[in-house]
This record gives sequence, C-alpha cells and structure tokens, in this order.
Amino acid sequence: MNTSKQSLLVSFSPHIDNIKEILKAHTSRAYITGGALRDVILQRDICDIDIEVYDIAPKKFDALMQSIGAKGVGKSFFVYKYGNIDLSLPRLERKVSLGHSGFEIDWCNDEKEASKRRDFSMNAMMLNIFDGMLLDFWGGMDALHSKSISLIDKERFKEDSLRVLRGVRFSACFGFKIEPKTLSVMQSIDMSDLSKTRIFWEFEKLFRADFLHYGLFYMYKLNLFKKLLHVKAQNRLFLPLALAMQRYLKNVDSSLRDYYFLYILSHYLHCLPESLLQRLEAPRRYFRALEHVPFETLHVSDFELAVIAIDIPLKDWVGVCVGDIKKRAQAMGVYSKKFGSDITSDEVIKDGFVANDIAQEIRRRKIEKAKKLFG
Repeated sequence: MNTSKQSLLVSFSPHIDNIKEILKAHTSRAYITGGALRDVILQRDICDIDIEVYDIAPKKFDALMQSIGAKGVGKSFFVYKYGNIDLSLPRLERKVSLGHSGFEIDWCNDEKEASKRRDFSMNAMMLNIFDGMLLDFWGGMDALHSKSISLIDKERFKEDSLRVLRGVRFSACFGFKIEPKTLSVMQSIDMSDLSKTRIFWEFEKLFRADFLHYGLFYMYKLNLFKKLLHVKAQNRLFLPLALAMQRYLKNVDSSLRDYYFLYILSHYLHCLPESLLQRLEAPRRYFRALEHVPFETLHVSDFELAVIAIDIPLKDWVGVCVGDIKKRAQAMGVYSKKFGSDITSDEVIKDGFVANDIAQEIRRRKIEKAKKLFG
C-alpha cells in the first residue's frame, strides 16, 4: 500500500504540475481527494483526478477557470473540467427535496466540514498538492488497511440513497467488507427515489468488478433483488451463485464482461433476462447481447450452440464463458464465424422463395443442417 507523503505526490506528477503552477499564486490549500487518492494508495490505476481548491471565492475562482480554458461541468456546484482533472470549490450539501438534484449547495472553506459530504471514509482523505500533507479526518487510511467500507456521517449519508449502491459496488471492486454499523444504516434507507438510469449506471460499474461475489453478497444482505429488481432471491442460492460467479469469471472476455453478471443471475433466479433488463431500463445492447441465450440451463448441447451461432459467432455470445463451450465452439468451427454461412439466399430464391419467406427458409435450412451434424 502506497502511503508515504513523497510517493503519493510523485504518483500524481506530472498530472498536477501545471495545475500547481496555476494555483500557487492564489492559494496554498488545494487537495487531491476522492477516488483518485484512494486508488493511488491502493496502487491501482487512476483515470480522473479531483482537486478541491480553498481560499478562493466563487467569483474569483470562476474567472480563474475561464482564464485557463477550464470547462464548467457543474457551475452551481463550482466544478470545472481541465483535461482529466476536475477542479472544484469545497462545498456543503443539504437535502431540501426528493431526488438526486434536491440539494442546497453552499461554499465552504473548512476542510473537515467540506469532507463530511463524502460518502465513505476511504473517499474523504485529502492530499495537499503543494506540500503533500495528508488530511484524514474520518479514518480513511485505517479503513483501507482493514479493507472495510465505513460511512462518515449517518444523517448526511442517508440523504442520498444512491450511496447504498455505491457501497455495494466498492465492495465488489476492492473485495472490501462493509462495516456492520454502515451496513445497518444502508439497510434502513428507502431507495424508491432513485431513477432507473442512476440505478443502472451503478449496476453497470458493478458488472465490471473483480470481486462480483462480494457485490452479490451485499445485494442479498440489503435485499436489493426485491427492492430494485422485484425478484425473490432465496438465501440457499447464494453459495452456488457466488461460486458460479467466481468460477466463470476467469473465462470471460472483456468485451462480454458487462453482460456476464446478468447472464448467471438470470439462470439461478429462474428469471428471464428480458424481464430484468426491462425493470432496469437497460440500454438496447444488453437486450441484443442476451437475446440468444437459453437460460433454462447452463449446459448447452452442440446442436443448441450451432443454432445460437446462426445469429452470432460464439466469441460474441455471453454464454461462451461457461465450462468447455469455447473449446467446443472452436472445434465446431463456430467460435469466430456464424454457422451455416454456406446456405445462401441465391439457392433459396432459385427454389421459388420470395420476400420474407427467403430469410425464414434460410434459417430453417440452417437448423436442419445443425440437426444433421449435431442433433
């Protein structure tokens, strides 16, 4: 774990060198905070960097950001984008109405007070970009060392129900346990105010996590299957489902990773994927990716594989991760190309088929060929 002051600053250079030059004439208090700092400490790759800037009033900050060409991405929240860096003023948030936008925002120039708005202690640490001083008011470093997820302020945490899903997602990403008191608060939160879009955004990040069985465990503990998917998940299914997640994960191609969680989940919960996708209002690509899957079983015959391969090569089919299907598909010649490509429209037209009947007849003949070879 990367924790020394000097090594932390070095990890962010040269990303922040230009920003330091811009800000040094205006303040000595500017802090890297949030996920980027957490990930550097955990020695994980970082994408975007959040920097909170103190001692500059909003109007002056706005003028400074405009002068360097930073783009305002949340002006009422004092947030500006400069390359891969989000620059913002520290703020207080107070819930005044329902929904994710129902917050009243105030400028705050105190580090400890501003950090209270963060969800979990591991996301609330602050690293001064000038001298490398690390501020950790809420035990974030201890949480990282103990691999636990703990909230900062109970009442503020409850103001945004999306934090329940973020906690589950962080657990699945890092393989961390949710601290018992935090889990109890999460269990008490009503999530009915969340839009389908926000729910799916968090689920989609969860789908890509390395420790899916952790996320699955907390979905059970928080009753999220019923709350968000309207599906009853029996406790006895957790272990086989978790083992399946771990077993098949190593075989999943990165291009199919997003669909894998729902593929396995649908089978074990005896729920058609289409119904899950509809409840989540998922993008159309999810429907397309999962429409060819025989969900009644994870054990697919060669004939069934050939029929699936009529529509897509099996390298693009989410079920290819299961068991020995990839090897079987390669042996059958349907891993990288569709099945029955030698059956063309020309010969079907010669036999007198027209219009929509052409496609139907082509498919029928391909299925007949699959029966002869693999039935």
